[in-house]
Amino acid sequence: MFDAHPQLKKHFAALRTTAEFFSLRYVRESGQFLSVRKNVAEPPHLSQDQGAMLTVRLNGVEAYAATHDISLPGLQAALERAEQQARRIKPHALLDLREQPVSSEVADYLSPDLDQPFPSLSECYQRLGAESATVPKDERLVSWEVSLGTTLVEQIYLNSAGAVLRQAQRFVFPGINVTAYDGNDSQTRTLGGSNFGQQGGFEVVKRFGLMGAATEIADQALQLLLAPNTPQGPRDLLLMPDQMILQIHESIGHPLELDRILGDERNYAGTSFVKTSDFGQLQYGSRLLNVTFDPDIPEQLASYGHDDDGTPARKQFLIREGLLLKPLGGALSQYRAGLGGVANSRACSWNRAPIDRMANLNIEAGDQSLAQLIGGIEHGILMSNNRSWSIDDARNKFQFGCEWGQLIEDGELKGVVKNPNYRAISAQFWRKLSAVGDASTFKVLGTPNCGKGEPNQVIRVGHAAPACVFSDVDVFGGDA
Repeated sequence: MFDAHPQLKKHFAALRTTAEFFSLRYVRESGQFLSVRKNVAEPPHLSQDQGAMLTVRLNGVEAYAATHDISLPGLQAALERAEQQARRIKPHALLDLREQPVSSEVADYLSPDLDQPFPSLSECYQRLGAESATVPKDERLVSWEVSLGTTLVEQIYLNSAGAVLRQAQRFVFPGINVTAYDGNDSQTRTLGGSNFGQQGGFEVVKRFGLMGAATEIADQALQLLLAPNTPQGPRDLLLMPDQMILQIHESIGHPLELDRILGDERNYAGTSFVKTSDFGQLQYGSRLLNVTFDPDIPEQLASYGHDDDGTPARKQFLIREGLLLKPLGGALSQYRAGLGGVANSRACSWNRAPIDRMANLNIEAGDQSLAQLIGGIEHGILMSNNRSWSIDDARNKFQFGCEWGQLIEDGELKGVVKNPNYRAISAQFWRKLSAVGDASTFKVLGTPNCGKGEPNQVIRVGHAAPACVFSDVDVFGGDA
């Protein structure tokens, strides 16, 4: 990795500008997505991209320009375009950034096991095909897919203050989905895909349990066909980690993005029910709720040493014992709002500017095993694996649906129910948090496709959580 570093460093030293500060962020990304559908290998989807973003600070105004031409003339031309843009902006600028601190750090960040060989494309197809073949022969099983996506990213950040920040990361996304149909109803059961991804090597696939899972996933899809519809009414709700990822993402992550709170996303992705005056004041959840920005779990999707503006990343509490403390705001948003924040200024690629993004947003583990969580519920329901979601522009009122449900009565798991859904209001829902699972229920998950920004940026986000219980939540089935 870092093959481009010597030449980029040489080019950067040769760049000429009148700006008081400038930086270069180079990104090279390659990816592959492999799948076997109903025992037939589909063509691989392969991608490769590289380029650089040049940013200048001229007379207190920041502007940028991107280029796929990383030769010295190409970089110089982009730098000059950024300067011209800064001069055009100056008469209309709302901020003077001359006093905004810049990084001068030198550091490398590597995904775990990046030096270990990954199986070849043909070997991956063989493994996926072997797993696909284990799906039982049942005419009700009408579709299934076993897949594996991988992405390699090399990023180099250089600036005129002397910063040299290099990152080399590999992201792995295994998945299985099976759909059953009986002529009247169809039910899909999935494992991974959009809610599981980690950094690392092939050990991620082993940790995920991809090989050997298809038979159980198929059986669960058939169980759902035969299951009754989820009953309607208030119940205690036990959310498993693969549903907690969506709950955290939509009703904590997006509402706490500081640029959204300041109004930047109003025309596109919405606003937030959270106000700048709420930090240090708002009781966001029950005292059991502890939420962290944590870039230090090596295998989690958004673990890194520095964000894309060069700010060093460290674990920080956003919510402690239910009290809202910090927003998800990078250095620029912190400067604008006069609030503290975290190192979460991130871009999806070389041709996008960094903005406030979720990174690793986690709920800290509690002290109850899964058996204890279930045992403490008199009248409830377990829900697992998101399949639908709807939430308003302020990220407050929501309705989420899951693939899998099981009733809980008198502290025991009962029968499977299908089409489980629940609805609530974010500002109230987290205050109903009544029990938090321990480390044995804690899972490191993540999604590759969080969208935000104009123009749109789709980025990888990590979420880790234990199983959690919420009291007296409105649940209902698919025909409600």
